[in-house]
Amino acid sequence: EPWKDGSKNSSTGSEGRKLNENKLLSKGKASKRFSPYGAKCKVCKSALHSGGIYCQGCAYKEGVCALCGKMILDTKMYKQSAK
Repeated sequence: EPWKDGSKNSSTGSEGRKLNENKLLSKGKASKRFSPYGAKCKVCKSALHSGGIYCQGCAYKEGVCALCGKMILDTKMYKQSAK
């Protein structure tokens, strides 16, 4: 039909979209966003919820930003029980 010729989903298979495709594991933007083994804390090696360098606990102990690792607070003279 003429109105189906211009649609994006009229063709399936090798010409158009893939059937039964896992969007999280397919190539493209989604695969860069989803990385199950990618992000781990530098100090304790625990898995991170979102991208970053440190988990929240280790970032607090070290006085650095959890996402970028930049020094925020000098904790040298602090008496922290977890340190």
